Amino acid sequence: MQDNRIFNSRSLDYKRPYGAVTPGTKVEFTLRPQRSEGFSRGTLVVKYEFDDNLSRNIPLVWTDTDRGRDVFTASLEVGDYVGLIWYSFRLEGLNGQYRELGGYQLTVYDPTDAVPDWFGKGMCYQIFPDRFRRTAVPDPTGMVGGRTVHEDWNDEPVWRPNERGEVRNRDFFGGSLKGVEEKLDYIASLGVETIYFCPIFEAPENHRYGTANYDNIDPMLGSNEDFKDLCDAAHKRGIHIMLDGVFNHTGYVSRYFNGDGFYDTVGASQSKDSPYYDWFCFKNWPKDYESWWGIYSLPAVNEHCQSYRDFIFGAEDSVIRKWLRAGADGWRLDVADELPDDFVHGIHDAARLENPNAVVIGEVWEDGSNKVAYGVRRKHLLGHHLDGLMNYPFRSALIDFLLGDAGEHFQQRMETIRENYPPFAFYSAMNALGTHDTLRILTYLGTGSQRNDWSKEKRAEYRLSDQEAEWGWKRLKLGLAVLFTFPGAPTVYYGDEVGMTGFEDPFNRRPFPWGEEDETFLAYYRELGNLRKENECLRSGDFVWGHCQRQYISFARVLEDEAIAVSANAGTEAAKVTIPWSFPTAVDLDSGDQLEAKNGALYLSVPPMSRRILRYRKKG
Repeated sequence: MQDNRIFNSRSLDYKRPYGAVTPGTKVEFTLRPQRSEGFSRGTLVVKYEFDDNLSRNIPLVWTDTDRGRDVFTASLEVGDYVGLIWYSFRLEGLNGQYRELGGYQLTVYDPTDAVPDWFGKGMCYQIFPDRFRRTAVPDPTGMVGGRTVHEDWNDEPVWRPNERGEVRNRDFFGGSLKGVEEKLDYIASLGVETIYFCPIFEAPENHRYGTANYDNIDPMLGSNEDFKDLCDAAHKRGIHIMLDGVFNHTGYVSRYFNGDGFYDTVGASQSKDSPYYDWFCFKNWPKDYESWWGIYSLPAVNEHCQSYRDFIFGAEDSVIRKWLRAGADGWRLDVADELPDDFVHGIHDAARLENPNAVVIGEVWEDGSNKVAYGVRRKHLLGHHLDGLMNYPFRSALIDFLLGDAGEHFQQRMETIRENYPPFAFYSAMNALGTHDTLRILTYLGTGSQRNDWSKEKRAEYRLSDQEAEWGWKRLKLGLAVLFTFPGAPTVYYGDEVGMTGFEDPFNRRPFPWGEEDETFLAYYRELGNLRKENECLRSGDFVWGHCQRQYISFARVLEDEAIAVSANAGTEAAKVTIPWSFPTAVDLDSGDQLEAKNGALYLSVPPMSRRILRYRKKG
């Protein structure tokens, strides 16, 4: 059990320092049980998970009384250990009374990895390449996968199963890298500093998560030279390029597996003498093999195979290094928790070797500090592995708040992440309200649900009513105010900024509606994107909570003589909000009104379903 009146791991009155620590740190613990409970002694019980669950018992020492409470203290010398420490407390009384508190997590990370900080500072824009922008209707003749191409950019994506009950994702719209390059000025106008591409390598499906050839850009997207040109053009505008690395599986239709014989290479499914045979895990060659989540078209690779490791990260011309050399600035690892730790570590080291400023972000849907996958506790955030994660816990907590959950619950869920994550990971998180794997955020907030109880056909055809669209936009405006000011990279899924709607894949992957953009949405996204870009405190400032309860949340970002305070009220009544504030005044960015700080705090009223963003900058 946990009792914050006795011990609160998130308060410096009970634990110092806050959150994750580095080797050599001395951690101080203080417990404050009621004196009337009669506890006379206690024990701090410590377990080192990454050291064969080695346990230590450290006595709690009675030191004082404080307003009717006994004060017990203990210190933990972390030593040279890196990993998770689980700790709990036992309190005992002379009368036999006994209480246990715990368990709590202490993350100990390696600080010797110099993590580049550019990703978490600025806005990130996620592009699903086939659906963003095309320059011409492509001819798929001779391309892998038996593709079809929509002549009409405004067609609906194919979603109905074929006669075999399969949705093969072989219908393309023809978005290209040249199309993205054409729109770089548009992207830059949003305040974007990183473009994150869903996979762009040769592949048979429109999502390209079943890679067919890691050495080439998919010909429908363009050429390898087109990629270099795009990177050069983006860099001139101060925009980084992040690629999607899909290394847990390849495609059945690939030069490595070559299940349909498309390639002139000898694939693993064709011969046991294939140089790629050991890359895959056959149960009964050639038809029975391990695949990603049982999907036959995505055969799983053996990440322990040395030749596969060399191909992905171990050689100078490896996939990781080749594409960084071509102009990419980082990698996002698909299903990172399904990759062995030493494989991720190898990718990390190869990326840094090629470019010390390259970042590696991982896809993990839960708290990545203690994620268990395939029975193994992952080392994602302990240093020399991942620099940050897709922050799905943030998305879940913020959507729940916008749909009625209490503000204190959002705060508690985010404090779990902040406490468990090393600072580099908290500030480099990829924060998003929508991605290619989730329904469009306006649809979610407008309908108030994922509508899994509806038929697929109804979700395909459904369009928001005027009232749903209005409520969705009101909620989304609040959510965006939090997204763009919270620590981590505010990430926008292409088209959300112009009001695109749709339920799950493929309805969330419709083509970008060029010429039909909602200018109200676009103006608001630009306002917030450039607010993020122009205020250093939002890019790298410290984070301080204000009041979070009922239907509102508030916090501040502070950096030396600059600060921004944010309040979001998702309720139906005005909220009285208090924000700790160490500056004399603040200016409301919407109204221009100036507020005076009183007794080290800002006191303000926030109307229902609205936000307030206040800023202080020392003149000169």
